[in-house]
Amino acid sequence: MKITAIERNKKNKDRFTVFVDNQPSFTISEEDYLSLNLYEEREITDDEIDYIKNEVNFRRAKSAAVKYLSMKLRSEREVYLKLINEGYGRKTADRVIEELKSLGYINDKLYVQKYIFDRSKLKPKSKKLLKLELISKGIKEEDIDEVMADWKVDERVVAESLIRKKFGKYDLSDEKIAKRIFLFLHHRGFSYEIINEALKNIKDGSGY
Repeated sequence: MKITAIERNKKNKDRFTVFVDNQPSFTISEEDYLSLNLYEEREITDDEIDYIKNEVNFRRAKSAAVKYLSMKLRSEREVYLKLINEGYGRKTADRVIEELKSLGYINDKLYVQKYIFDRSKLKPKSKKLLKLELISKGIKEEDIDEVMADWKVDERVVAESLIRKKFGKYDLSDEKIAKRIFLFLHHRGFSYEIINEALKNIKDGSGY
């Protein structure tokens, strides 16, 4: 078998796709390509290709994933897509994910805990909407449900806090303001029942 061509990856300029006998065979970093003395017209064996796919690329992908995770906590899906976008194959990405999960670098339940905590402090939303956001990030529904089952939060209290913060200076008995409150909280995933209760509590307690 012979290396017949190489193409630079469009998404990651540091990686090449190597063609063997005119067929795409594997991707490899430019540094590894040079260090392994690969070049067009060079003969290459099945053992060499397997070594590159299973060892060289795995080590490089694992290093890239760890670097990506060192910046902040990431979900399994985020790491997987990062590796795919950098030009690594699906098998390599899957192997890296499993390795990093076993080492504790990737933990979607921990990711859910931090995501919920951060959102509850910075941009409170209903459990329903938080769950939808997490599902859109590729988190398994069972992992979300398990974490949320231990998350004790009174959505009415959260809704009240949002009303006071956003509409505290307005006359809450004004129907137009009430409508704005309903739209605002409904957009954040709160049910009409919760919004009604929160609004009623504030009115009863503030003299409206």
